[in-house]
Amino acid sequence: MRTNETRDYTPRSYGNWTKPKTVGLLGLSALGTAILFAGAGFAVVVTMFSNIGNGALTGLVFGLFLLTVAAKDKHGLSLLRRATTRVGWMFTKAKGTHIYRSGPLGRAEWGTAQLPGLAAGSRLTEWQDSYSRPFALLQVPSTSDFTVVIGTEPDGAALVDGEQIDAWVAEWGHWLKSLGDEPGIESVSVTIETAPDTGTRLRREISGRIDRNAPEFAKQLLGDLVDRYPAGSATIKAFVAITFNASARPGGRRRTPEEMGRELASRLPGITQGLTATGAGTSRPLSAQQVCEVIRVAYDPAAARLIDEANAAGEPPELYWPEVGPTAHQAGWDTYRHDSALSVTWMMSGAPRGNVPSSVLSRLLAPHRDVARKRVTLLYRPIDPAKAAAIVQADVRAASFNLTSSNRPTARNMTDARAALATEQEESSGAGLVNFGILVTATVLDASQEADAKAAIDSLSATARLRLRVVHGSQDSAFAAALPLGLVLPKHLRMPAEVREQL
Repeated sequence: MRTNETRDYTPRSYGNWTKPKTVGLLGLSALGTAILFAGAGFAVVVTMFSNIGNGALTGLVFGLFLLTVAAKDKHGLSLLRRATTRVGWMFTKAKGTHIYRSGPLGRAEWGTAQLPGLAAGSRLTEWQDSYSRPFALLQVPSTSDFTVVIGTEPDGAALVDGEQIDAWVAEWGHWLKSLGDEPGIESVSVTIETAPDTGTRLRREISGRIDRNAPEFAKQLLGDLVDRYPAGSATIKAFVAITFNASARPGGRRRTPEEMGRELASRLPGITQGLTATGAGTSRPLSAQQVCEVIRVAYDPAAARLIDEANAAGEPPELYWPEVGPTAHQAGWDTYRHDSALSVTWMMSGAPRGNVPSSVLSRLLAPHRDVARKRVTLLYRPIDPAKAAAIVQADVRAASFNLTSSNRPTARNMTDARAALATEQEESSGAGLVNFGILVTATVLDASQEADAKAAIDSLSATARLRLRVVHGSQDSAFAAALPLGLVLPKHLRMPAEVREQL
């Protein structure tokens, strides 16, 4: 007698991402608590040496200043931080640093079209790994960082069993954890870019397969297919940028580009092999020419068709790193105009609450008809295992303090305490800790399409259960950070990130 055994599959969900906790009274941050005690003490001193009226006035002044730190919007931005951002933007416009002109008639050195802003001082060299594959090595001298860009071809989740998807997610988590054990790794960024298909590859593929003796009707049908199909199709490209620091350990000697090139040549095969097991498909490091093409098209989308046609003809354009930047750009308060396009970049201000399925970002990553080019970049900064233990313990102490500092703890405090304990338990059992963020860039070819693109991103972010906000006053820097350049943003901040998070 035969029996058919069926196994029920239960989709997995993921979550428990939290922001770093700080210990403070009355729901205030550490900076707010310090202002509260300083204001109260100073008001008492003024009252003792003057009168109660001056003491009350002093307390009122400190109270108003405390209000600018404590009052925050839905994105967690205080009044003080928004005011400092606005003042900084006013100084930027007064100095004219939001406008960039390059080329023979511009102000860039040597009359080139070098990259602006954070990537202005970057340098590009090419090496070969132990598999004889050429790879581009991008250097940022100001931060002593070196970046390798890996091109991938994700398999996608269509017609794939749920068990296989869960295995890919587990492998991706294991790969991120292993990066924390890799010496010298600063950050990892994953960029998913969708853009209209120029049709060059389809035309080349069909032209090379048409039989000369085929009926004219068949030839005409294929010709119409080549002409009409690209109008509604899109290409999806994925890049992984891994950034290494020139110092193997804190305070160690900084290695030269030659030393970094030789070291990464032996480490890249293992990194790409581990990345392939995560569902990323075929993974290969990009050459210097390929990196130049990616950045050139990002700043000037009109050049995409010319570059594709040149590659299809077997005559790839000779691009050099000092020539891949825009000839002109102008950063606005919430927009960024560069060469032949206009872009708007959003940043994640809140991760999805609760548990989400593995497909939560699928609609955000998919092509959209109202956005000509869309770029979604996930920024990861692996934390050293030695530091991870101290961080989770500090989060547990902060969550416990916030829970016990009130006679009637809120549901949010109770949830934060449970999440902190769960994170500590997972970390103690061998899990890794990673800081992450998301940047979304929408590019349109006509300024009149800006409103449609913004509405599309707002709708897609809701389906992804993400809280996104437009980057104000730093659109040009956010655009560069969303590119596969491996820029480590905290290293470019004038104000320490710890102090900035308290504002």
